[in-house]
Amino acid sequence: MQFATQLLFLAGSWLASGAQWPQEPDLSYNSPVDLRVQPADQNDQQQFKQKLAVEQRPELTWRYPEQPVEQRNLAPEFTLRQPVVPETVRVECGEQVVQVLVQKDLMGIGQLILGSDILLGNCPPSEELLDAQVLVFKYPLHSCGSQLRMTEDAFIYQFTLLYTPSAVGGSPIVRTQDVSISIECHYPRNQDVSSSAMKPTWVPFIAAEASEESLHFSLKLMTDDWQFERPSAQYFLGDQLNIEASVAQFHHVPLRVFVDHCVATLIPNTNTVPRYAFLDNFGCLMDGVLTGSSSHILPRRQDDKLRIQLEAFRFQQESSGVIYITCSLRATTAAEPVSATSKACSFSDSWREAGGFHNQCSCCETSCGSEGAMAQPLGM
Repeated sequence: MQFATQLLFLAGSWLASGAQWPQEPDLSYNSPVDLRVQPADQNDQQQFKQKLAVEQRPELTWRYPEQPVEQRNLAPEFTLRQPVVPETVRVECGEQVVQVLVQKDLMGIGQLILGSDILLGNCPPSEELLDAQVLVFKYPLHSCGSQLRMTEDAFIYQFTLLYTPSAVGGSPIVRTQDVSISIECHYPRNQDVSSSAMKPTWVPFIAAEASEESLHFSLKLMTDDWQFERPSAQYFLGDQLNIEASVAQFHHVPLRVFVDHCVATLIPNTNTVPRYAFLDNFGCLMDGVLTGSSSHILPRRQDDKLRIQLEAFRFQQESSGVIYITCSLRATTAAEPVSATSKACSFSDSWREAGGFHNQCSCCETSCGSEGAMAQPLGM
């Protein structure tokens, strides 16, 4: 308001003194003035000004400079070096023990491993040779979580040497990689303990003629029709194992064969754990009583043969899939009567004897005699 008042005052002074209006200014300069009429409404005026500002904004032509592209100078001939498998593990398979020698430079790259980072199955190194920088594992064949496999010609004990590197110093890094090495010890198979006839120890028998001869026993896995020996010892849960025990007659008086005892184990050793005595107490097949299975002894058709049907099973928490069955076989003259210590009993609703002498099975769930009265068992 003050500026406007001064303008009015000066104008009044010009008029009072009779002064003339100043000449019109020179408008020859062509200024970029927009002559468009502005709207009267205030909102419309604001939109008009924004539109005018956009139209009069100069176009930008400047750009950021592009980054230079560096040309890669690659080697014309390059072959990635492939790691070489070092010979740093040596195995010695003994009759009862396995010895594994591991160089501490396991990878062959100059990085020594720690003894606490390597295991043979679940066994740590048993010794460390400081001068030679060697870790020694020396353990029995059946230890360190070994797995036993059986082929046509050999027994194979399999171990796993497992190396898991720990972090270097206090850092979260390692400079070696995890290693898992399979180790096997092969042993010739001298006798068949599964699908083929056994090679038994010889048991002397004095016949009525007072002559001393030898008995030949066999234990076989048979086909479903019992006509042939089964070519495979592989079964699935739910299958029936047809086991036939027999004694060769030759020139003997008629013989009757009995199976006094059978035990299942994970290795060919009847004194190991776990073990399952499914036939015991001088010819009592206990599997039906203990587990409610359908296992049973078939009625006798021949005195010199005894047929057992055993329902397939496995040991709990054991995944090897291999089971060894060891049985004690015995023979008497066919004329000798069936007794508490010479019988073949199985349970199906009640105890039944294979020859029909069922009353001799009454002791099966108690005690049928002393072990001293038992004939010498056949080894497998």
